[in-house]
Amino acid sequence: MTIDTPTRRARTAAPGGDAPSVRRRGPAQKAPFLLLAPALVMLAVFIGWPLVQMVVMSFQEFGRPQIFGAPAPFVGLDNYVAVLTDPQFWLVLARSITLCLVCVAATMSLGVLIALMMSKLGRVMRTAVSIALLLAWAMPALTATIVWGWIFDTQYGLVNHLLSQITGTDWTGHSWLIEPLSFFSVAAIVITWGAIPFVAFTVYAGLSQVPDEVLEAASLDGAGAFQRFRYIVLPYLRSILIVLLILQIIWDLRVFAQIYALQTIGGVRADTNTIGVYIYSVSMASGDLGSGGAISVILVAIMLVISAYYIRSMLKEDRS
Repeated sequence: MTIDTPTRRARTAAPGGDAPSVRRRGPAQKAPFLLLAPALVMLAVFIGWPLVQMVVMSFQEFGRPQIFGAPAPFVGLDNYVAVLTDPQFWLVLARSITLCLVCVAATMSLGVLIALMMSKLGRVMRTAVSIALLLAWAMPALTATIVWGWIFDTQYGLVNHLLSQITGTDWTGHSWLIEPLSFFSVAAIVITWGAIPFVAFTVYAGLSQVPDEVLEAASLDGAGAFQRFRYIVLPYLRSILIVLLILQIIWDLRVFAQIYALQTIGGVRADTNTIGVYIYSVSMASGDLGSGGAISVILVAIMLVISAYYIRSMLKEDRS
């Protein structure tokens, strides 16, 4: 007597009694990879290859002679040792992280508040706020920084004029960029002002996914506005906020145009360098592209660690 098992049925069903062969991928299964191929090629050419060159350069002695064709000898970890043992690097990194945390906290808080406000406004006012946010978002960072530089101008700035009218004291001639603390206060305003629209629009789009029935039920049960936001709205927006947080940290940590433009207007570069401007100064002004590449690789590693941590946390929450 022969026992009929699933394995035996599969073998007898296949031609010749052998195990069924693996199906080959047809044109329909290859279509997604073919559609992604152009984007992957562009990423490899414009991001992957420069990144590889930067990593290789960080292990080389790459100065002005190498820019004009001289061979670039490998120096191993010498560039990384020089950077990591330089107190100026750690001072600039700490300054950049502090500015990043302040800007991210202000951007996320104000962006979420504006998105909540937009969800409560009528069509006309919501359209007006959206246009204002789009104009701020569309303005290039360098142009926005120059405009803010005029607002905080020493002689003819609007801020000094308003302070003179309000306090009765003559603020004409007061420089907001000469002192590091006031310089970074102005820089934080400029950076936050340009980043708020992206957060506000993204969170406003996410608010449309919150069911109105759940909010109405919570309201009928006596939940206040803060309780509804904390226990209902926030869980729906958690994944969106995590992505926004990662992007804002990456963007604000490597900010360059705003700081460089404010330094050109009136800031003291030695006291106000952030990591982006510091890389530019080491690489271009000093001509040491090897050390500049090492700093860039360290910055990329920091951002990858931050991104990996938050993405892993988000995936754990989705699985649970």
